[in-house]
Amino acid sequence: MYHIAGDAEGLAEVSGKFRHEAATAAAFPAVGDWVGVRDRIIHHVLERRTVVSRAAAGRAVEEQVVAANVETIFLVTALPHDLNARRLERYLTMVWDGGATPVVLVNKSDLSENPGAACDALRARLPLVDVVLVSALHEHGLEALEPYLQPARTVALLGMSGVGKSTLINRLLGRDALRVSATSDTDGRGRHTTTARQLVELPGGALLIDTPGMRELQPWAGEDAVDAAFSDVAALAAGCRFADCAHEGEPGCAVLAAVESGALDPDRLEHYRRLLREAAYEERRHDKAAAAEHKRRWKQIHQANKIMYRERDRDRG
Repeated sequence: MYHIAGDAEGLAEVSGKFRHEAATAAAFPAVGDWVGVRDRIIHHVLERRTVVSRAAAGRAVEEQVVAANVETIFLVTALPHDLNARRLERYLTMVWDGGATPVVLVNKSDLSENPGAACDALRARLPLVDVVLVSALHEHGLEALEPYLQPARTVALLGMSGVGKSTLINRLLGRDALRVSATSDTDGRGRHTTTARQLVELPGGALLIDTPGMRELQPWAGEDAVDAAFSDVAALAAGCRFADCAHEGEPGCAVLAAVESGALDPDRLEHYRRLLREAAYEERRHDKAAAAEHKRRWKQIHQANKIMYRERDRDRG
């Protein structure tokens, strides 16, 4: 069953024809979708302007739609213990690929002795992404979110459990509409309260999507999406001597030169490489033909190496 909003607000289900013709699970309605409804039956899902997806948890190769038709994604993290640049880079890969604009929202500024320094470090690590510091509990810094919360625009909140997404929505609504739990006395983290995706309308007319905390995140994205999330690295790579430079010791590598000069964080480069490997792996999983080609290619390389070593040994002998 689905909960729909608007003139036909209430519970609805997809038609039998829709269920039969849906090619994948991702074709079914998701939070943020516009749908065609008659007599509480969903017959159509309108074309999505943006769609933020991840690989479904588990072993199955399946796309899971997190939110559709969103203009902006608030990537919510929290001080003092939840800041994780690598996790945020993983989120950014998913968001850029979906066509939405990401904004990193650092919550619980009241729990840090120097929240400004933590945000400055994130801004240095994540160029071209807005980083906003707030305390939802004490309503500090929320005015900085107003440019993103315009009438008829849709914003989704993504983040780990306990970073304060539900508290933030309650503050923006001006009432306690969503259940929240107290933070832990030991680490300042909240407890998991949101169990399903839900959409609410703010007093100013913006639409806000709350999502459950994500314990596992594998972007449903390819190598182009990784390049978009690491646009600074991709821009540096354009200056490498070789077009197929892997940035692992080749002569004339502009990326490694930036690392050596301090212009590029070496950990950011390492994570870029890792996400590229993961993206390539996911693409091979999506496409069995690509997997077969990859296997054939490596078999050829292995055979070529065997010939090369055999000839070298013969020359030495």
